[in-house]
Amino acid sequence: MGFVLLDQFTLAGFAGLIDALRLAADHGGRSRQIHASWTIMSVDGQPRHASCGAAISANAALIDPSNFDYIAVCGGNDYLKSAASSPPLLDYLRRAVAARVRLIGVCTGTFTIARSGLVGNRKVCVNWNVFDIFRATFPSIAASADHLFLDEGDLLTCAGSTAAIDLGLYLIARHCGRDKARQAARHMILQDIRPARLPQPHFCAALNGVSDARIHAAAHFMEQRLDTPPSIEATARYVGVSPRQLERIFHTALRTSPAAFQRRLRLEYGKWLLENGTTSITQVAFDCGFADTAHFSREFKLLFQLRPSDIRKQSGAYTLPPMPSLVPVPPSTPTAPSGVMSKRSIHHIAA
Repeated sequence: MGFVLLDQFTLAGFAGLIDALRLAADHGGRSRQIHASWTIMSVDGQPRHASCGAAISANAALIDPSNFDYIAVCGGNDYLKSAASSPPLLDYLRRAVAARVRLIGVCTGTFTIARSGLVGNRKVCVNWNVFDIFRATFPSIAASADHLFLDEGDLLTCAGSTAAIDLGLYLIARHCGRDKARQAARHMILQDIRPARLPQPHFCAALNGVSDARIHAAAHFMEQRLDTPPSIEATARYVGVSPRQLERIFHTALRTSPAAFQRRLRLEYGKWLLENGTTSITQVAFDCGFADTAHFSREFKLLFQLRPSDIRKQSGAYTLPPMPSLVPVPPSTPTAPSGVMSKRSIHHIAA
């Protein structure tokens, strides 16, 4: 497998995937590359820095893609910059596909694969945090944020972070057997192997106690379209039930209607935007799917008993309290500052 690390890649996604492979590659966690092996590379043979600042050294420049079974592109914060879609990198991915090597998109690495023109009619999994940006950038590509990862045969994509562990365990089970996958999971202190179809955690909806997958699917469908709220009929079609069934499902699980649930999602999102940004209240209203500020403000006050302007003022006036001293200090004493997967080796490529 080749891991292509992009500038400012997300460390958790890369580390989760490669560590799952490492733990399955040997017995007793000794890290010998028996069942799997990997090599760190980059286009220029130089280290790459993760978004947290950690540098990963490259062992070599890019290797002939035919040496690999998989090539994983690990993205991060710089996914919209030109370095993430440089001609040498895109050409390398195209040569990999020509050599019948499967591609893996980890986190925003899927953006790079999409720019290479290799997705075709396949569906990809992206992190909910960049779902809208991906749809706007690649409107012809079917994208989903209601899975941890997707396997489309010669293209696998995952949401990144801990979902990369799930994808790694899935591949280990495929190539090395479920016992090896369970071995790796136990070493990573995981209770079980999560399936691909498990939805990503919700941004607005608190559904931790809800087990009905249809509720989660509907919530994701709504969350991905907060600025253009879908009809209940469209949501029901997406879930695969009738509108009446959807109403019944929501009332049974949440004691509310789909419409009321969707309205609350939009308002919760609006509150978050007001608390965490500087966008005008008018723009926040539009971003939440309201046609005008008056309607948004009226619904907002009904739910939160505060006007949007009140939330904005509170947010703007907020300052962190001073750090309390843990040990009393006499006034005269100066104080200190506070504060094997298959026949080929598994390689790790940084672009």
